[in-house]
Amino acid sequence: MSTEIDQFDILEQKIDALVEVITALKKEKEALVEKTQIQEEKLTDLGAQVEELKSGRDKAKQRIIALLEKLEQI
Repeated sequence: MSTEIDQFDILEQKIDALVEVITALKKEKEALVEKTQIQEEKLTDLGAQVEELKSGRDKAKQRIIALLEKLEQI
């Protein structure tokens, strides 16, 4: 009878440890999901900034070309 009780104690300890591991993994997953969302938002913002910079560069390029064409006319 004592051996059976010991076996149940061991099983209970293992289940408790497993529950703790699962709980920790769930929290870690939630944190990673949140970090991933933040990084995706940053990536989207950076993509928009790159597009703005490209647009600004293209506008500057067009103005320079227009000015050079004016100079050529002189």
